[in-house]
Amino acid sequence: MTQLSNREARIHHSFNKAAESYESAAFFQRYTAKKLLAHLRQKLGDRQPRRILEVGCGTGFLTQLLREEWPEADILATDIAPHMLEQAQKRAGSGVSFRIMDAAQPDVTGPFDMVCGNLVFQWLAHPQDVLNRLNSILQPGGIVGFSTLLDGTFSEWQEACAPDQAGTPVYPSADAVQRLRPALCSGVWVTETCVQPFQNAAAFLHHLRQTGALVPRVGHKTMSISRLKRAMVRFDAAGQGISWQVAYGCFQKPTRAGVFVTGTDTGVGKTFVSACLVKAWKALYWKPLQSGLADEQGDTPTIENLTGCGPDACFPPAGAFQASLSPEAAAHAEGVSIDPASLALPLRDAERPLVVEGAGGLMVPATDTLMMLDLAQKWGLPVVLVARSGLGTINHTLLSLDALRQKGVAIAGVVMNGPLNPANSQTIAQKGRVRILAEIPHQAEVSAQAVSHVAATLPLWADISTE
Repeated sequence: MTQLSNREARIHHSFNKAAESYESAAFFQRYTAKKLLAHLRQKLGDRQPRRILEVGCGTGFLTQLLREEWPEADILATDIAPHMLEQAQKRAGSGVSFRIMDAAQPDVTGPFDMVCGNLVFQWLAHPQDVLNRLNSILQPGGIVGFSTLLDGTFSEWQEACAPDQAGTPVYPSADAVQRLRPALCSGVWVTETCVQPFQNAAAFLHHLRQTGALVPRVGHKTMSISRLKRAMVRFDAAGQGISWQVAYGCFQKPTRAGVFVTGTDTGVGKTFVSACLVKAWKALYWKPLQSGLADEQGDTPTIENLTGCGPDACFPPAGAFQASLSPEAAAHAEGVSIDPASLALPLRDAERPLVVEGAGGLMVPATDTLMMLDLAQKWGLPVVLVARSGLGTINHTLLSLDALRQKGVAIAGVVMNGPLNPANSQTIAQKGRVRILAEIPHQAEVSAQAVSHVAATLPLWADISTE
C-alpha cells in the first residue's frame, strides 16, 4: 500500500481503533449497506456478476450482503484498517478474499463486473480520479456503485456548536456529488435524509467515537471544555435526533464502444455529423429506426455514400417506414407496431466505435412506450448532442442536456452546426457544463469531400473514450 497523507493516516488510525466497537454502534451503516445493495441489484437487472471488488468494506456489512446475494461471485473486499478486515472476515466467512488497500489509491488488477463501497466515498480527497481509476478496471457493461454522506449531515450538532465551529467533517454538497461520475458511464445519484435519535449529545459523540468517524475537519480548532459543555446543553435542549444526508450512485460502463447521436430538433444535421464521426473514427453505423423513405433514400445509404465505409460497416435498421413522421406514427400509418425487443444494441466488433443515429430529438416517440430518450438510456452509450448554432439554440440545447441528465445518460459532448457563433457555444459550454466537441461551419454542399474535411477536425475516439 502506498504512503498515506497525514489526514489519511488519522482516518486509518481512527477506523482501526474503532473496529471492536463498530459492530454495536453502526446502525446507519447497516441501513445504507442494504439500500446500496438494492440499487446495485436494480442496476444489474438479471445479470450475475462474476467478480466483485468492494472498497472500504469496514467490518463487512455490505460484504456479507454481497456474499448472500451472489454466492457464486469471486469477491475481493478491501479496507485501509487491518482490524476492520479481521472483523469483516469473521462476518463474511469463506468465499471472500480480503486485502489491505487504500480506497483513495486502488491498486488492484481488473477486470471486475462490479466495484462498490458503502460510506467510503466521502473520505476520498480526489473522488473523480478514483472513479476514473475504478472505471478503467471494469468490464464493459460493469457497474460501479457507492453511497456517501453529504453536506447537512449532523446539522443539529453543528447548530448547537455555533458560533464555534463543530469538528464534524466537511462532506461534499449534493450538487458537487451529482457532477461526479465515471467517464461516459450512465447512471444517477439518488439522495435521501435519515434521522437517527440519540438520548443526548454525549450519546451522539460516543457514537462517533465507536464508528471511527471522530476525525475532525481539516483546520478545526478544538473547543474549550466549557464551550463544548454549552454546545451539549444546547443540543439536549433542542430534543432532536441527528440527520444523515446520504446519496447513492450506481453507474454502468457502456457495453460496447460508441455514441448515440441525437439532436435538439429535426433537421439539425445529425446525419452529417454521424457521417463525420464514422469517417473520423472508422466507426460502424446503425440507424435503428428510419422513417421518411417515401421522400428520400434513407440515412444508411447516405452514410455509405458520404463516408465510403461500405455496407459491412452499417447495421440494418430494426424498422424502416415510408411516411415522414416519428417512427411510432410512421409504423402506425403502415398498420404495424415496433417491438421494443427488436431494438437491441448490436455488439459485433464491440471494441470498434459504433455511431447510433436517433430520429429527431429526444422526446420523439420511438414506440408505443418509448421515447428516443428512453432508448438512449436503454443502450447506455454516451450521447453526442447536435445543436444549431443560431438563435434559440441555448434554450433547446440546455433543455436537452437537462433531460439527458435526469435520465442518467452520459454526455460525450455537443456539436454546434451552422454559422459560427462563439457566444452561443461559450454559453452552452458554461451553463450546460458540457464539452463542445466541434463547431461545424455551414457547408455549401453535403458531400464526401465535406465529410472528410470536417472529420479531420474532430476529436479522436481515444480522446472521447478517456474523458
